[in-house]
Amino acid sequence: MKKISVLIVLGMLMIAPWGMAQTIYDGAKLTGKDLNGTARFVGMGGAMGALGGDISTMGTNPAGIGLYRSNDIMTSFGLSLYGNESQYLGKKFNSDLTKGDFNNIGFVFSSKIGNETPLRFVNFGFNYHKAKSFNNNMRMEGNLGLYSQTYLMASQAAGIEKWGDSPYTDNGIGWLSILGADAGLIRDITIHDKTGGVNNIPYTYKDEKGEEVQYKDINGNPLYISPGHFEGMPDNGYANFRSEERGGIDQYDFNVSFNFNDRVYLGLTLGAYSVDYNKYTFYDEDYGNDEGYNLQSWNRIKGSGFDVKLGAIIRPFEYSPFRVGLAIHTPIFYSLDYKTSAQVISDVMDVVTGEIKGYDVRSWDNLPGKGDMILPFDFQTPWTYNVSLGYTVGKSLALGAEYEYQDYSSMKFKDTEGNSSAYEFENSTTSMLKGVSTVRLGLEYKVIPQFAFRAGYNYSTAAFHQDAFKDLAINSIQTDTDFANSKSMSNYTLGIGYRGSMFYADLAYKYSTYKENFYPFVNGFTDEDGNTVIGSPEATKVTNTRSQVLFTVGMRF
Repeated sequence: MKKISVLIVLGMLMIAPWGMAQTIYDGAKLTGKDLNGTARFVGMGGAMGALGGDISTMGTNPAGIGLYRSNDIMTSFGLSLYGNESQYLGKKFNSDLTKGDFNNIGFVFSSKIGNETPLRFVNFGFNYHKAKSFNNNMRMEGNLGLYSQTYLMASQAAGIEKWGDSPYTDNGIGWLSILGADAGLIRDITIHDKTGGVNNIPYTYKDEKGEEVQYKDINGNPLYISPGHFEGMPDNGYANFRSEERGGIDQYDFNVSFNFNDRVYLGLTLGAYSVDYNKYTFYDEDYGNDEGYNLQSWNRIKGSGFDVKLGAIIRPFEYSPFRVGLAIHTPIFYSLDYKTSAQVISDVMDVVTGEIKGYDVRSWDNLPGKGDMILPFDFQTPWTYNVSLGYTVGKSLALGAEYEYQDYSSMKFKDTEGNSSAYEFENSTTSMLKGVSTVRLGLEYKVIPQFAFRAGYNYSTAAFHQDAFKDLAINSIQTDTDFANSKSMSNYTLGIGYRGSMFYADLAYKYSTYKENFYPFVNGFTDEDGNTVIGSPEATKVTNTRSQVLFTVGMRF
């Protein structure tokens, strides 16, 4: 058996409030947004913050709606092909998924005030769009070498001498540890009479004469109980992992904007968000000696949030088509529920008899009501800062450039009373995140007044430091131990559009790609100097892609 002689980093050094489950990986999913909206907006790479004049700009620079001089109503549909290619120790897997989308619908009502007053137009708008898609399939398998998920289970159980009557609802016990113990994957039985210099307790039973007799293993070694010290399964297990993620974030924007002298445009957008994220994971370890287990985890995050966006577009020179855009978005303030359940099915050897015993442990069998665990929490995304430039050449060419920044390390987990101190541990791990910069470039060229060609490019930097990992509190109820450190993302877009006297139609294609290093879990060990060392199986190299076709139809009147 592999000894776990160290508690795993910060998560094992401090106890958070009962039932903590969220990690920075959950927070990053809720913070990031896709490039989505009207086909014109996507075709230009979303670089329309200073150009304005498109319904989707109310979600980036609310002042963009101030450029409208007529009413507008539109809707968009799309089709996406998601691709995932993973490579681990020479094994390659491809997981593809095709999904249809209802991307957005919105309108703008433009009200002309006059030509003589500084205030020329007051416009109102609404837009719904799919802000984030979580659709993804993932798979990897291969030999784990010196690592095992059961070592993480053992480290989470470290220090626990009594499990109590209801460990699944105990505020000091994590689900990984109790599931591992109930399924026989970790145990405090050892052949050593001392552990870390501390005398262990003989593992005994009473014989027919009522005398205490020490158990022995199948090799005749006396067995001991090491209170608070647990061991996992053997080295060199063969892992098999797969996951399915579904759902998304829906965004509803309500806008009011103002046009002053056709040179200064101001806008305000109130945003409402609806989150529905589902994740299923299957993780299996096989030791090649009739021993092994699989852990299944079902997780869901659902809830709502809101934010406020402020924006301005300025023409610095009266007769110049050059424009500067500025926007700031408050954090999105989410109220969410985390819902989870887990099941472990195992076959492990009894250390006394040498027989293989089977276990089937289900979290819902050990909870009141025999259902899922549901925990409410609040979450606050970072502030967003946006600067954009726009330039038009006559009526045939429009150029846009945009820069956006979010400091992911400033995200905050809170309890339902708004106290971040209740999530002191989770918030202490946000230092593994960093600021994300996004650059957007786009152009539109009108071949003739009715027909336009568009192209765009986006680049976003990575949100995770290279050595980031999923650090679970010792009492976390989260059982999906996998995580992926995503790298920079690129979006390439093309589009065409038709404009009639009232009717318009646009078509866009977007190709998104980013790489990430995937890990099924991490282990913590002590090196020769007594320092904590974080280790994991070799990274699975993953390439994620998404091809999306968008079609928008609308009317201006």
